[in-house]
Amino acid sequence: MPVSAAPPAPVAVRIIPKALAVVRAQFRLNWADGIHGLPHWSRVWCHGRRLAAALEVNPCVLAWFAFLHDSQRRNDGWDPAHGARAADFAVRLQRDGVLTELTVREFDDLCVALRWHSEGQLEGEAAVRACWDADRLDLGRVGIIPAPARLCTTYARARPIITRAVRLSQRRWL
Repeated sequence: MPVSAAPPAPVAVRIIPKALAVVRAQFRLNWADGIHGLPHWSRVWCHGRRLAAALEVNPCVLAWFAFLHDSQRRNDGWDPAHGARAADFAVRLQRDGVLTELTVREFDDLCVALRWHSEGQLEGEAAVRACWDADRLDLGRVGIIPAPARLCTTYARARPIITRAVRLSQRRWL
C-alpha cells in the first residue's frame, strides 16, 4: 500500500475555506487547540485524501466529512448525538446552497458517515468507510493506537499507514 497519494482534486481543495467558514462561525469548543478542532480536522482531511485515492471515491466527500464530523459537538467528552447533529447540519448547508459539490448518492454517503462516525461500525459504502477510517486514524491524538480490527478498509489496516497516522497525530499542525 503506497503511503503517498495523488493530490486531491481542485474542487475538494476549494471546499476547505468554505467549510471552515461555516464551521468556525458556530463551533462551540476550542477550535484552534481542542482535541476535536482544526488540528484534528486537518489530519482527518490528510488521511481522507489518501483514502479517497486508494478507494477511488470522490475526495469532496472526505473534505466535507473532515470539517463537519465533529462540528456540532457540545463538549470534548461523551456527546453521543454529535454525529446526528453533524448530519443535520450538512442537510442545512445543502439546503442553503453551501454544500453543492456532491451528487445525491455522495451526499447520502456523507450524511451516513457523519451520523454514525463514532459508533464503531465497519460496514458501508466505500466513501462511508473511507470517512470513518480517516477519523479513526487520528486516534493517536488522544493516546490510542488505531487497532486494525476496528478499521474499515484494507488500506487503513496496513501497518505503515497506522504508523504514519500515529506519528502525524502527535504533531499539532501538519
